[in-house]
Amino acid sequence: MRARRLRAGLKGWGGVGAMAAVCALALALVLLLPLTRPHDRPGGVPSGGGRTAHATQARAGDCKDGDAQNRSPSPSGAEGATVRAIKERGYLSVGVDQNSYRWGYRNPNNSSGELEGFDIDLAHRIAEDILGDETKVQFKAIPTNERIPAIRNGRVDMVVRTMTITCDRLDEVAFSAPYFLTGQQVLAPKTSTITGYDASLAGHRICSASGSTAHDHLAEDRASGRIPASADISTTVPNQLDCLVRLQLGEVDAVVTDGALAASLAAQDPAVDLKGDTFTKEYYGVAMNLRAEDLVRRVNRVLEDYRKDGGWKASYDKWLSPTLGRESESATPPAASYR
Repeated sequence: MRARRLRAGLKGWGGVGAMAAVCALALALVLLLPLTRPHDRPGGVPSGGGRTAHATQARAGDCKDGDAQNRSPSPSGAEGATVRAIKERGYLSVGVDQNSYRWGYRNPNNSSGELEGFDIDLAHRIAEDILGDETKVQFKAIPTNERIPAIRNGRVDMVVRTMTITCDRLDEVAFSAPYFLTGQQVLAPKTSTITGYDASLAGHRICSASGSTAHDHLAEDRASGRIPASADISTTVPNQLDCLVRLQLGEVDAVVTDGALAASLAAQDPAVDLKGDTFTKEYYGVAMNLRAEDLVRRVNRVLEDYRKDGGWKASYDKWLSPTLGRESESATPPAASYR
C-alpha cells in the first residue's frame, strides 16, 4: 500500500463556541487555497488542450437517478490529452470544501493550516497516481452552487466535494464511479418537535444549500405533497455549514442535507441531532469535464486500487467512523458498475 497522508483527527472542535472560527472560514467561499507547492499556474484542463472532442457521459434519455452512478467509463491507465496536460503543468487542480468537518476542512489545532478530511485524502491519492507525488495538488475552495461552473469554465480539473451523481448533472459534467453512499436526512435541535422528513416539517423553516440535491428534493416533494405545503424552504445558503449557523442563530428550524454531512454538522454542536432516517439513496462521485474521458478513466482506476488496497477503508475509519459508525451502510465503499 502506497504512502498516503492520513493526518491526525480533529480534537477540541465542538459546540457553538468553536463555530466562530468556522464562520470566519465560510466567508472565504471562493478563496484560492494555498498551493502545496511553491508556484501557481491558472485553471484546470477542461478539454484536454482542445484535442479531446468527444463527450464522456452524455445523459441517455432513459437515465434514472437510481442508475446515474453506473454510467461512468471503465477504468484505464492510458494517458490522453487531459492527463498529459496535467503532467506538463506539474500539479492537479481540485475544487474542494474547506468548511465540511471531517470531509474537507481546516483543523484549528493543526499549525500547518493544511486541509484535512475524507475528500482531501482522495484528492491526494489521485495526485499521487497521476503525478507520483500526493502533495502536487492545488486546492480551490468551491461553494456548493459553483461546483459545476468551476469544472465547465476550467477553473479546476475536478471537484472532490461530496457531490451527488445525478442524471441532470450528467448533462453538464462527467463523473467517476461512485466513491461513497449516503442519503438525505433532517437535522434539527434535540428539543425540536420535528421527527424527520415528514408531516412534522409543517410550518417550519428549512435550510438547504443552493444547488444541492437537498434543495431539489425539498422543492419537488413540497410540490408533490410528500412534505407539507406550509414548510418554508426559502432559506438557501452557499454551503451546508452556513445552514448550521442559521440553525444556531434561530433563523431556521431544521436543515436538510446529505446524512453524512448532517452527522458531521451534529458532531460540531451537541444541541442538534439527526431526525429520522435517510429518505434517499445517493452516491458521491468525482466530477470532471465532459470532454476529459481519459482523466475520468484514470480516476476510476485510482478508485479501484483505493478500494482494493485498503486506502478507502483507512480513510473512512480515520475521518468518518466517529460520526457515522463502523457498521453504517456507508462504511463500505460502493461497488462500481461501468457503462
